[in-house]
Amino acid sequence: MSVSILVVDDEADVADLFRQHFRRETRQGTYAMHFARSGEAALAKLTDGIEPTLIVILSDINMPGMDGLTLLGEIKQRFPAMPVMMVTAYGDDERRRRASELGAFEFLTKPVDFDLLKQQLRQLPAASAPETPH
Repeated sequence: MSVSILVVDDEADVADLFRQHFRRETRQGTYAMHFARSGEAALAKLTDGIEPTLIVILSDINMPGMDGLTLLGEIKQRFPAMPVMMVTAYGDDERRRRASELGAFEFLTKPVDFDLLKQQLRQLPAASAPETPH
């Protein structure tokens, strides 16, 4: 059974990078990848509902308009149990502290270590048993 991952990043090449690194998993039906180029677009997708079941959101921090930390706060208000991994090229302590305070599940720095990311995704409760409601 497939589960969904939503990647939020304003840079177009990020979607291509994730598609490339998750090619096998999407072909096998493990993950369905969804992409949003802004915080606002991500919230719209979340409001409309993402199928199959969404298990995690990976969000860039630095984006025009609604930044990733603001998006994180909005997601946690509307979907408190949804794990959100923050991704940034700038791994400074202040951003990490702020992301933790807002409820970030994990903090990843660019370039993303996709092997480590896949390992973290496998540890998510819904990834091991997607049919089990939480």
